[in-house]
Amino acid sequence: MVREQYTTTTPGTSLERPKNEYIYKIGIYGWRKRCLYLFVLLLLIILVVNFSLTIWILKVMWFSPTGMGHLRVTKEGLRLEGESEFLFPLYAKEIHSRVDSSLLLQSTHNVTVNARNSNGEVTGRLNVGPKMVEFHSQQFQINSKDGKPLFTVDENEVVIGTEKLRVTGPEGALFEHSVETPLVKAEAFKQLRLESPTRSLSMDAPRGINIKAQAGNIEALSQMDIKLHSSDGVLLLDAETVRLPKLPEGARGGSGISQGLYEICVCPDGKLYLSVAGVGSTCQEYSRVCQ
Repeated sequence: MVREQYTTTTPGTSLERPKNEYIYKIGIYGWRKRCLYLFVLLLLIILVVNFSLTIWILKVMWFSPTGMGHLRVTKEGLRLEGESEFLFPLYAKEIHSRVDSSLLLQSTHNVTVNARNSNGEVTGRLNVGPKMVEFHSQQFQINSKDGKPLFTVDENEVVIGTEKLRVTGPEGALFEHSVETPLVKAEAFKQLRLESPTRSLSMDAPRGINIKAQAGNIEALSQMDIKLHSSDGVLLLDAETVRLPKLPEGARGGSGISQGLYEICVCPDGKLYLSVAGVGSTCQEYSRVCQ
């Protein structure tokens, strides 16, 4: 730029024009000007590259006004379409699938679901591993569609709310302690077997025990004694024939020799008692036991 100096004169006067030594040049010239243009060009290149990268990221990540990729933001929360992978813990109040599809949680190691209280302490934990499913809580319960408890487990007891418990294993069910149930029934055309290999088998009921086989025999086998005891009532054997095939029989001997054998006698009211066996029957119709 060139700065010129002007002077005003009055008529009749004359002034000399200033010399060139009083004219100054103002601006950026030389290598400074070239550096400035190069810096502006570099800024334009960076701006274009950043704008291109932004457009590419928006296209790759599928950004839209409603969400990003398979993620959609709705009034009810977040909605994911297709398979999604989470690298860190996920905190959510409710997770559910679409109406026409199932919900799948998959992991290369295990899947852990924790429930925490207001203090951040874990109150319930479900861990699904490659070899075991673990549940840590005070109570575990499975309900039906209408809210009826089907299976409940706590520290004191296990409750099965279904009408029938079916055990399909070939070895049946093994109970280390007592079992309380109103009915034990075998599957159709299968045998029912109650067995205690090394200990005794005891069945107790306050109002009676009913053992019934509609199309077969009932067998009671024991290494030692079989006791049928009724604290308040009678023992009823209702059959056309009652056989005791393995009772020992005494040899014919003299009078008064019992040989350690006894005879089972029946009172008119159905009471049974033992009498020392003899040559003939020792049962008396009006025995003192029957009175």
